[in-house]
Amino acid sequence: MRKAAPVRQPGTTAIRRTPRGLGGVVLALTLLVSCTTAVPGEPTERTGITTDTVDPSFVSGTDGSDIDRLAATIVTDVQQYWRENFERTFGKQWQSINGFYSVDSNDQEGKPPPCTARTAELEGNALYCASVDSVVWDRAALFPVLNAKYSGTSVLMVLAHEIGHAVHHRVGIGAEEQRKQPERYPTILTESMADCYSGATLRWAVDGHAPHLRVTPSDVDTALGVLMVLRDPVDVTGVDEATHGNAFDRASALRDGYTGGPRRCADMTVQNRRFTVSESAVSRSPRSYQQSVDAITAGLDRWFGALVRRNGGQWSKPDTESGTSCGGQGPASFCVAEHAIRLDGRGELQRLHEHIGDYSVGALLAARYGLAAMAALGRRVDGGSAGRDALCLAGAYTDAASRGADGSASLAPGDLDEAVQVLLGYDYGSRNVAGAGIASGFDRIEAFRSGVLGGAKACGIG
Repeated sequence: MRKAAPVRQPGTTAIRRTPRGLGGVVLALTLLVSCTTAVPGEPTERTGITTDTVDPSFVSGTDGSDIDRLAATIVTDVQQYWRENFERTFGKQWQSINGFYSVDSNDQEGKPPPCTARTAELEGNALYCASVDSVVWDRAALFPVLNAKYSGTSVLMVLAHEIGHAVHHRVGIGAEEQRKQPERYPTILTESMADCYSGATLRWAVDGHAPHLRVTPSDVDTALGVLMVLRDPVDVTGVDEATHGNAFDRASALRDGYTGGPRRCADMTVQNRRFTVSESAVSRSPRSYQQSVDAITAGLDRWFGALVRRNGGQWSKPDTESGTSCGGQGPASFCVAEHAIRLDGRGELQRLHEHIGDYSVGALLAARYGLAAMAALGRRVDGGSAGRDALCLAGAYTDAASRGADGSASLAPGDLDEAVQVLLGYDYGSRNVAGAGIASGFDRIEAFRSGVLGGAKACGIG
């Protein structure tokens, strides 16, 4: 159902690219809205952003609408961020962006913006056009959809990302440098840097420094949710010119900017950055819910058993049974007294399997096995850090499975993104045996990510 997108002129960047060219996100958003069914549970609350709006008259082609007022306010504040931070990061003053363009992609007779031949080329997209140092957006089929589905925070992330490419232009990482040194500046690196810059901008706004935007910590989860639909398709298996990163890669980049600021973003290289989009172990046929549980638990038993024995403990595989949750842990729980993994008999795991994918179930089971391993090693499983450590171990297992190190090549393209999606939306995987979890999806993904990138040692287990 993915439509072919037009090929753009050199020097353009966009918020998402498919292997067939630059692609808008409106189709993906429409599919997300119309073709999914809500899963029972308590997804992260999304509150949106409030603004003291800016007159959009400086935007070429604006119709003065609320959407353009929102976009104008955002680009005004994002430029203010760079006025405050560009010199301390790069040693020179920020040069204001030359132009901003709002386009109605439905207007077939409209004047095309820079880097396009006709207005329809911009449908569902935004881009930075380096040749004229301008940011362009579709006010008809992109920002209204994003704003309605994800709130103004999503518009902030898109425009901060595109202005991140303007940062590249100002520090000498442009299309010509990418063409001459593709091994040094692959698209996935520059896209990750732009995601990172958007995360740094988001933190500045959350901390209350933006002149017009009012952004709250809960909006960070909204930003991560947007990356779920702006990620590369799961059939992108190589780090090439068409690659922007999967949800894990993009969330990691945003998090690094949010916590480390623009200097960390500027210091990214292909040598110090890991891109998991290229690491899928296998392709496989779809599995039923029970087939997924059986395959995943076999790998979990092997990997966690080896981990416990390596650290001087004794391991026996937990029984898997259906029944009521132990201690309010959710649809998958570790029952200490019974030494069992209990699966919700009401069907919530099956629904997660159907609507997100089998590794949404796998990530939750891995976190419960993490608690079982901690118990086997005499570590507390009911304390404040227990759920975080369990998620970290789930990440460490996931990394091993992606490389076939659990004894079977058990992960397929898209599995890591399914883990990110379920951890962003639900706190189940972060709950300790007493049912206390981590409220923030951002923090849950970070605990999981620390295990993926650092292994079990990052979780305090050798």
